[in-house]
Amino acid sequence: MMKTFTAILEKEETGYSALCPELDIASQGETIEEARDNLKEALMLFMETASVQEIKQRLHEEIYVTHLEVAVG
Repeated sequence: MMKTFTAILEKEETGYSALCPELDIASQGETIEEARDNLKEALMLFMETASVQEIKQRLHEEIYVTHLEVAVG
């Protein structure tokens, strides 16, 4: 069974970080593609090794990503 997860990527000083908020799993890479691929690998490894109970406990079913406009300064 396949499931789609959210990947949030952020530019760091050296490379990129990647976060899956549904499971609170993160990874990193030198490029956007590498960070995304490393996060996918981390998610697959988690799914292979975690118990059903741990997956249910960590999984956030509803994740919403949006932008907020806030005055600065």
